[in-house]
Amino acid sequence: MEDQKKSPITGKEGSPIELELAARWTKNYRDNHPGETISQFFGKEILEKILAQKDCLGIRFYYAFDKPKGGKKHLIIAGVMSDGSDQIHAEAFEAKAAAPAPGSKSAMAGIAPKLYTVGEQSAPCPGSPGCPTNVLTGEKA
Repeated sequence: MEDQKKSPITGKEGSPIELELAARWTKNYRDNHPGETISQFFGKEILEKILAQKDCLGIRFYYAFDKPKGGKKHLIIAGVMSDGSDQIHAEAFEAKAAAPAPGSKSAMAGIAPKLYTVGEQSAPCPGSPGCPTNVLTGEKA
């Protein structure tokens, strides 16, 4: 009988956290990063679009800057499959990066269609409409 490799991703990762502990942890972050973005909001539409992708068991969040030396902070989100791989269709990205000059015969062959959605355009807080004031933001409501 073959040994079956157990999947590292189950879709059950993550757990609830008590509000008091969450408030303490977010305060720790704010105290260590004054004046920085403290949260990012993603709407239901992009989250559901990613979670609805075939074999998606969750979402991975990547920290990002929009410039090589710092810049504006962003979160990039991608679906994740049971083997832990991101749903990013890397083959199309790599093919595009290695693509020949526009107009050449091999460039006309095209690149494989995009299969997965990767998200950005979250609303950072503070600074965006709808940012909350509560114990997680360190502000009184």
